Amino acid sequence: METPENETFRDSIGTITEEGKRAWVFPKKPSGKFYEYRKYVSYILLAFLLLAPFVKINGNQFLMFNVLERRFNIFGFPFWPQDFHLFVISMLIGVIFIALFTVAFGRIFCGWICPQTIFMEMVFRRIEYWIEGDRNKQRKLDKQKWDAEKIRKKGLKTIIFVLISFIIANVFLAYLISSDKLIQYISEGPLNNISTLISLLIFTAVFYFVFAWFREQVCIIACPYGRLQGALLDTKSIVVAYDHKRGEAENGRKKFRKNEDREALGHGDCIDCMQCVHVCPTGIDIRNGTQLECVNCTACIDECDHIMESINLPKGLIRYASEENIENKTPFKLTPRIKGYIAVLAILTGLLVGMLFLRNDVEANVLRLPGQLYEHKENNIISNVFTYKLVNKTSKDIEDVSFKLMSHKGELKLVSTGNDFIVPSQGIAEGTLFIEINNSALSGDRNKIKIGVYKGDKLIETTTANFLGPRSFK
Repeated sequence: METPENETFRDSIGTITEEGKRAWVFPKKPSGKFYEYRKYVSYILLAFLLLAPFVKINGNQFLMFNVLERRFNIFGFPFWPQDFHLFVISMLIGVIFIALFTVAFGRIFCGWICPQTIFMEMVFRRIEYWIEGDRNKQRKLDKQKWDAEKIRKKGLKTIIFVLISFIIANVFLAYLISSDKLIQYISEGPLNNISTLISLLIFTAVFYFVFAWFREQVCIIACPYGRLQGALLDTKSIVVAYDHKRGEAENGRKKFRKNEDREALGHGDCIDCMQCVHVCPTGIDIRNGTQLECVNCTACIDECDHIMESINLPKGLIRYASEENIENKTPFKLTPRIKGYIAVLAILTGLLVGMLFLRNDVEANVLRLPGQLYEHKENNIISNVFTYKLVNKTSKDIEDVSFKLMSHKGELKLVSTGNDFIVPSQGIAEGTLFIEINNSALSGDRNKIKIGVYKGDKLIETTTANFLGPRSFK
């Protein structure tokens, strides 16, 4: 198909004018089947995002990302610094999962699941429609002088936006420092936690800036995932696509006229109504093909289906489809690339599940005190001093904890704590211990010893350490 002479395709970002200034997007209020589905999905995800830091499983916060203390909770599983390898595997699984869906279904994550899109389109944008009206009314209000109506509407919108940003900032802080600490700081009063209050105000300002001004630029400029789709997508990926073969036909698109035989004139089904452009939250024309700004929000699908229905033409001119499906009617199938992603995802998931099952509730670390040599006592007894650290990864105190020497016959003595002690919930117990072994049981100057950690009579963890003894000259 030859491109019409008057057809032009942009070579710059759609939200930038020819002068290089920001072109503000006033999207039309979407409606339709997919938009309703997106609303239901968004309500569920909004409830999840707002409640996840306050839900606990076995006393552990459902989701927490305490970067400062290097403590993370993912789906109720606590990850300590000692479990960093598990956290890394979890993050890799998340990245590969998103990459897999991008290869197969395009940028569906952005349009349906991304918190930025959910808050922008389903919270802030809907409040904006409620206060300022639909697209044309917003454009009119923007050009209007600052009279009483504009001040009232803009002022009300700003107040509500700031309040919602403040709520989001509190929830965000609960993810970072834990919901228990957040509630504690709130009950103590903001003046008693000035640093936390300042952090909260900074987060509020950032969220307000993002949702009130930066908006779609987050997806276009700031988000690295948007750039990745260029490398991940191929002709077999299912994306929100315009069926150019049906829409353009031989002689291109044309405005709709009643009782006109478009097929006989060689014109496609696209009537050039521009509604797909007006409804787009990133301001693009989907008829120009897949573009980096497209977040697969399906607003153009709903709008185009409505137009097609009103002029008695088949729906689906814009739909979820791959380039190969549009060109050759090829159905979707698993490609070797997708199968490779699935295999890697399955391997990493299995590895993580196995490691989680093998992981103990208590992490033990026993090290010989640096700079200390062995001590030779009576009856040919060799003594070494060690430091120990026990990490309790559970939400309950572990009582009646004791150490026992498992590899050699000898004596193990704890300093000051006695033989039994308590490891606090999600805390650390540390101290000093002496191990005494008869020299006849040692082999050379370095000996690997095995130490068991017991809760009462139950073995809950084992660890090893190096025991120094006299050098043998056999």
